[in-house]
Amino acid sequence: MYLHAGCQIAVSPDTKSFAVDWLGVEVSRATLGIIGMGSIGYKVAQRARAFNMRILYHNRNQRRKEEEEAVGAHYCAKMKDLLQQSDFVMLVVNLTPETHKLIGEKELELMKPTATLINISRGAVIDQDALVEALQNKVIRAAALDVTYPEPLPRDHPLLNLNNVIITPHIGTATVQAIRTMAEEAIANILAVLNGQPVPSEVFPK
Repeated sequence: MYLHAGCQIAVSPDTKSFAVDWLGVEVSRATLGIIGMGSIGYKVAQRARAFNMRILYHNRNQRRKEEEEAVGAHYCAKMKDLLQQSDFVMLVVNLTPETHKLIGEKELELMKPTATLINISRGAVIDQDALVEALQNKVIRAAALDVTYPEPLPRDHPLLNLNNVIITPHIGTATVQAIRTMAEEAIANILAVLNGQPVPSEVFPK
């Protein structure tokens, strides 16, 4: 959470020296809890393994044993167990009636006071009022949000004034390559439909 403040200090015309007591936390060997182990959640786990992180995950369905072993992930049938053990909790779920405000006051209370909550899914997966209180009262250490509800937040929203939260403007896929890939995939799906062929990226109703 020192990134934003540190950048401001580094470029400020009033800066004459850098503090030596700014200490962050390591991700190496920390415990990452992934809520939602679909294709994106699994790719997160692959990258986290490179940092020697202990990986826990909660999902509707448990992954195959060989998939778990490939990234060193351990399944938590109860989300409560993941929340209690994780240093970083990452939300990678679709927004559905079941996941609306999935993380609220009760869930935040279960997390470690040193934990960071990361949301790359949809803003409404978190009860934002509960998150504001948790961050203000140091129930959790910090939050990193690429998504909010609404987007953008009203300019007087209390989340915007907290120094233990980083908010980015829904830019998780905002690279030239990613946008090009998404466009190519959309075109491939359209052509498949027009030619009466199976849709490559068909979304099956649950």
